[in-house]
Amino acid sequence: MMEIRSIPKNISHFEKSPGHLKKRIAIIGSTGSIGKQALDVIRRNPERFSVEVLTAHSNHSLLVEQAIEFIPNAVVIGNEACYREVADALSGYPVKVFTGEASVSQVTEMDTVDLVLNALVGYSGLKPTLTAINAGKDIALANKESLVVAGDLVMKKAREKGVMIIPVDSEHSAIFQCLVGESHNEIEKIILTASGGPFLGKKLNDLRDVTVEQALKHPNWNMGSKITIDSATLMNKGLEIIEAKWLFNMDIKQIDVIIHPQSIIHSMVEFVDGSIKAQMGLPDMKLPIQYALGYPERLESNFKKTCLPDIKTLTFYSPDLEKFECLRLAYQVMDAGGTSPCVLNAANEIAVDRFLKGEIKFSYIPNLINKTLDKIENHKSPDVDTIFECDKLARDLAVQL
Repeated sequence: MMEIRSIPKNISHFEKSPGHLKKRIAIIGSTGSIGKQALDVIRRNPERFSVEVLTAHSNHSLLVEQAIEFIPNAVVIGNEACYREVADALSGYPVKVFTGEASVSQVTEMDTVDLVLNALVGYSGLKPTLTAINAGKDIALANKESLVVAGDLVMKKAREKGVMIIPVDSEHSAIFQCLVGESHNEIEKIILTASGGPFLGKKLNDLRDVTVEQALKHPNWNMGSKITIDSATLMNKGLEIIEAKWLFNMDIKQIDVIIHPQSIIHSMVEFVDGSIKAQMGLPDMKLPIQYALGYPERLESNFKKTCLPDIKTLTFYSPDLEKFECLRLAYQVMDAGGTSPCVLNAANEIAVDRFLKGEIKFSYIPNLINKTLDKIENHKSPDVDTIFECDKLARDLAVQL
C-alpha cells in the first residue's frame, strides 16, 4: 500500500470532523512549550474546541502521544526520518499522517481548520503563517518572527484576505485586550513590559562569563530555551517591539519598553488624554493562549487567579541599552526597516544556538548580530523571495563570523 508522505495538492476532500460546531484548531508546533499549553487549554474546554491538526519537527514520541489523546484529523512530522515511527504508532487510529516541512505549511489550508495556532519558534514559522493567510484562516500567532522578518507583507496580505491575527505573546495579547472597544480613540503610545530576565541586577562586566545554566534560569516564566536566552539578552523584547509595530500600526516613537520585574502587568496602552490601560495577571501563558483561542469570548478558567495583596509591590525601571545591546539593535533595525530585521533575527538565531552549544560566550551574541548587520545590504522594499534569500545569506555569514 502506498505511504501517505506529503499533503496532496487537493486537500478539500478531507471529511468534516465530528462536533464541527466546536472551534477546530490546527496547532503548528504542538510539542513545544506553547503547543503543550494550548493542548492543556483545549483539554480543559472540550465543549469549545477540538484538535484538527498537530505538527512537530522531530519529537515523534510526544506527537504520537498527543494524537492518541486528541485524535486529530491529521498530524505532520516535519522530519521525514521520523515518519515511519509516527505512521506505525498511529496505524490503528483514524488519523492521517503526513511528513516533510512543506506539509507543515500545507496542512493549514485544510477545509476542516477554523483557527491556526502558529506556535513555532523562529524563522521557520513564516511559511505556515503566509500559507494560512492565503487560505483565509484566522491565526492565533505565537510566532513573533513572522512579523519581525516580514511584518509589512504579512499584515498587508492579512488585510487583503480579511484574516484576523490574534497575538498570543503575553505582551501583545495585553495590548490587544486593552484596545478592545477603543478603535475610535487615538493612542499616544504602547508600553511593553519586560521582566529584565535573570541578569536584571547585574552590571555589564558581570555578563562576560555567564553560563548557559545561568541564562536559562528565568525568574518568572517557564519557556523554551531559545526564548529564555532571548529574554536574558532582552532580544525577545527587541523582537516584540518590531512585532508590535506591525500588529498595531505604530511608529517607532510610539513604542516604549519598561522593566517590570514582577511580570504582573503584561503591557499597557497610553491614550492621548494621558489615561493608561494595563492588562494584569499572573505570569501564565495559558491565559493569553485561552484568550486567543476563545476570542471574542472570555472563557471561564480554573487557573490560579491574581491576588493583589499577595503581590504587594509593582516596580518599573527604564532599560539599560548599554547592558542590553540587543534591545538597542532592535530599535535600530526597526528604524532602518527593509530586510534589516530579517538579518537581525537570522544572526540572533545562529548566535543563540551557538551559545546554547557552548561555542560562543553570552556577551558575544550582540557582537555577532552587529557584525552581520554591518556586512549585509538592506533592501528597503523586499518581496517574499528577497526575504528568504536575505535570511539564508545572513545565516551563512553569521556562521562564518
